Amino acid sequence: MMLLLIRSLLFQASFLLFTATVAILSMPLLALRWRSLIKPISRFWARGVNVLLKIIAGIDCRFEGRENLPQGPFILAAKHQSLWDTSVVLALFDNPCIVIKQELLRIPVYGWFTKVLGMVPVDRDGGGAALKQMLRACRAAAEAGRVLIIFPQGTRTLPGEAAPYQPGVVAIYRETGLPVVPAALNSGFFWPKHGWRRPPGVIRMQFLEPIPPGLKREAFMAELTGRIETANARLEAETQESLQKQ
Repeated sequence: MMLLLIRSLLFQASFLLFTATVAILSMPLLALRWRSLIKPISRFWARGVNVLLKIIAGIDCRFEGRENLPQGPFILAAKHQSLWDTSVVLALFDNPCIVIKQELLRIPVYGWFTKVLGMVPVDRDGGGAALKQMLRACRAAAEAGRVLIIFPQGTRTLPGEAAPYQPGVVAIYRETGLPVVPAALNSGFFWPKHGWRRPPGVIRMQFLEPIPPGLKREAFMAELTGRIETANARLEAETQESLQKQ
């Protein structure tokens, strides 16, 4: 327990220091909105976070089912259990477009990065006009060949925690006409939304078989929730069993 405490706190301190250093050094580029340089810096930061996880906390990262990722733009839909989920996609894809809560734009530095990188904010209290604006931005990102990242439950959840799937994912699916790749992950066991524990192990992200475009609303939502919930439940059970053996 003492070793776990030391490693967890050391990782957290290293993560904050690394993040602050990258942010400070990026300030001039952010002020100039120099997106061509902010993109590789963001990728460097995301990869650096994974390196810190492995070296300090003993947490490796594994990506399974890459063969299910289509060529060209698509929508990646997954649960949101951890800060890791939103950082790793910056390293996985060349120019991802993450659909985020509008409130995040107000966070100093982080919000500036999201604006320069062209992420899509969601104003959940903005009504129909806000929805149309979000869909236009998603369509533009798809036409530019970007991978769209969405967390359809709209909030971070704990492993095993139930939360409804929001209708925004259906609207984006229908507006863009892109296939949707459901994904399962277990990051909440290793980097939870609350608490300091970072137990050693393997964060796994599984890319499932794509859902083709053109399904009706009800059929699409049933397919999406069924695939994600089934795969996540299986992955979480395997992770829980593995952690109990430590």
